[in-house]
Order: sequence, then C-alpha cells, then structure tokens
Amino acid sequence: MNKHTEFEGLEVGYDIPALPGMDEADIQTPCLVLDLDALERNIKKMGDYAREHGMRHRVHGKMHKSVDVALLQERLGGSVGVCCQKVSEAEVFARGGIRDVLVSNQVRDPAKIDRLARLPKLGARTIVCVDMPENVADLSAAALRHGTTIECLVEIDCGAGRCGVKTTPEVVAIARAIEAAPGLKFAGLQAYQGAMQHMESYADRKAKIDLAVGQVKDAVEALKAVGLACDIVGGGGTGSYYFESTSGVYNELQCGSYAFMDADYGRILDKDGQRIDQGEWENALFILTSVMSHAKADKAIVDAGLKAQSVDSGLPVIFGRTDVKYVKCSDEHGVVEDPAGVLKVNDKLRLVPGHCDPTCNVHDWYVGVRGGKVEVVWPVSARGKAF
Repeated sequence: MNKHTEFEGLEVGYDIPALPGMDEADIQTPCLVLDLDALERNIKKMGDYAREHGMRHRVHGKMHKSVDVALLQERLGGSVGVCCQKVSEAEVFARGGIRDVLVSNQVRDPAKIDRLARLPKLGARTIVCVDMPENVADLSAAALRHGTTIECLVEIDCGAGRCGVKTTPEVVAIARAIEAAPGLKFAGLQAYQGAMQHMESYADRKAKIDLAVGQVKDAVEALKAVGLACDIVGGGGTGSYYFESTSGVYNELQCGSYAFMDADYGRILDKDGQRIDQGEWENALFILTSVMSHAKADKAIVDAGLKAQSVDSGLPVIFGRTDVKYVKCSDEHGVVEDPAGVLKVNDKLRLVPGHCDPTCNVHDWYVGVRGGKVEVVWPVSARGKAF
C-alpha cells in the first residue's frame, strides 16, 4: 500500500516506474535508477575535496534537473547553490528552496529578462552571466521595475568558443558598466573551459586550463586596479576541477556529472592514467532496461532505445558485465550482443548512459534504490524547462 501521499493517484507502469518500498525487481522499465549509496559517496567526496582546497562548490543543476538531488548536494556535500543554463530551469530550483542560483549563460530575450528579475522575490540570490555591454541596460531596467537586485558575472571565453569575451579590456568595460547600473551588482567572473572536459589525456586537459588560468588572472588583476573585486571566480567541471582548485585564482567550482557519471566521462584519464570511473568516481546513474525478445539466438532486444537516452556521446555501456554488449538502437529498441545466449526474456540490465545530462532530460522520474529496495522516487523537476 502506498503511504506516500505525494504519489497518491499515480499508477505504477503508467504514471510512474515505481513507488518507495517496492522490490527493485518490480521496477517498470525503461527508467532512470540511482544507486543511492554510490550517489551519496560521490557527493560527499566532492564536498570534502572542495572544503579541503578552500573552494566553494556550486553544483550544476542542468545535469540532473532535480531539486531533490540539489538539496542532497547541499546537505551531504555542502554546496553553496546551483548553476542553471536557462531562466525557467533556475526558477524551478528557486521555487524548490535553493537560495543561491546562477544562470551561467546569457539572458537577452525581454520576457526572459523579466522573469530573471523576479527570481529574487522567491528568496534566491540571483546571478547571471553577461558578455555584451548592450545586455546591461536591459537587466538594469528589469531589476528596477521589480525592485530587485541582479548580480552579474562577466563571462570570459577561455577556450570553449561559445559565449564570453576574449580580452581583458572587454572584461573591465563590462564590469564597470554593471557596477554603475542601478539594480545590478558586479559579482565576479565566469570562466568555464567546457571544450576540454572530455579530452582523454590529463596532460592535454591541463594545457588547456593553464591558458584559461592565465586569462583569468589577468582579468582579476585589471579589475582590482580599477577598484572592482570578484566575489566569484567560477568554473571547473568533472574533468578539470583539480586544476581550477589549485590555480590560486578560482574560488568556486561548478562540477555536475561527478555525482552521476556517464560512459563518456568515464573514459577520461586521471593523472595516473586510470579511467575516472574506476577509482575517482562511481557510476550512480543507470538506465534500467528489460529484455523483451530473444528470438535471435545471439542477440537480445531490450526496451531502452533512442527515446530513453541520448547517444550524442556514444552508446550506453552495460554495467558490470563483459559477456554482453549494447551495440545498436532504434526508437524503441536496443540491440544487445549475447553470443553465449546468457540472457532471458524479462532479465534486467543496468546501462551507463553515454551522456547523462540529455538522458536525464527525457525522463520524468529518478528511482533511488538501496539494498534491493526502492527507497525514494524523485521527479526530474526541471525536465523540459528549456526557456
């Protein structure tokens, strides 16, 4: 009997894949499963690392899009808040009780700027990135209209080649414009090197981040010379946080995937040449899938295809097994090589997704398991919040 009133009226297999208290074997597939023990160990480990290195950790909400996971990261990992990529996503976390929210992106559409300016009314410190001076006046006008304060980071393009300014004079000019604008506050710098996070070689990643650190140090010194201090110098991801945390200039990490891990991140190497999913971090997120057909002797067909995952970073990997391999997928089917015919219809497999962020965004629920039982079921709170 379901004693969890938040799930009242939801039917397993139609509305929701499982309910707390169910046996893991009875979870409906395909769905996202979280190994709660592994998840908690990952969160605590990153929290301990950040504290030991005098860093704040602002977790990346775009990875899991879950208020429940973000609150767990606050409680167990001491995170100071979340990064989001979109205003609607940020609003979900603010409504869910996260009190420090950074939109680590540019916001230019007037309707979106208006919503951003209302976020502080939900009780959340609200921060946004700026990379063009024209954005400053619009943000200021919206903050004045709603009687709120928007804090701003100047974004530096330190190698990703997307948003951000390239030169220190541009940084200083935008920072001064922000500080002079009513309703706005200059809060620091955003310098995330996203292009190198998945480079396999540790040395190659370090070479890229060394260039970024040089840019950031120049900007911090130039800002100091004109009387502007940086409360936040933010960046760092799962593939680089150890570089930013020892740089002497960054003070806030923005790691996301470390908590769940995926197959693409798992392939990168640490300083000792070991895969980071074989020591540094544990796989905590899985797509649980069931064998639905074994009409061909050497292959099993499972129910997790393209609609259950993103394969932009490659196919999923079957967790904990070398005797079978996920080799192909279409909309509703996954093909698993099973040369010895060891699988049977209704057997369940745990898949490590190729890319966790977009995979999580196609599901409504996380099923958290511990000791063979469903302990929690959490909504993917910000799913579809792409505005």
